[in-house]
Amino acid sequence: MKKLLIFSVVGTVLSFPAFADDIHEIKAKSEQLGLISVDEAKSIALEARPGIIDDIDLENRSFFGGWDYEIEVLGKDGKEWDVYINAETGEVRKVSRDWDLF
Repeated sequence: MKKLLIFSVVGTVLSFPAFADDIHEIKAKSEQLGLISVDEAKSIALEARPGIIDDIDLENRSFFGGWDYEIEVLGKDGKEWDVYINAETGEVRKVSRDWDLF
């Protein structure tokens, strides 16, 4: 039991800096590529689906026409939503329910 608790605590502590590194990497990449900023993308996502930002990724979806922000929003309804935003134009491409198993 002690080993499980230690691994859980260590895993939790180590995951926070990883998220911070990811967001800095996303901000740097969006700036280098001339995309809308992370803050702009967050604002657009919250207009499309009010709530709290849970996660953000920047993906190259070449088969869909370029870069997209994929933003997970925990809605006021308690459900998770995925908001896809064209990172070049700021257009909301899609809003869909993130289907949880629970």
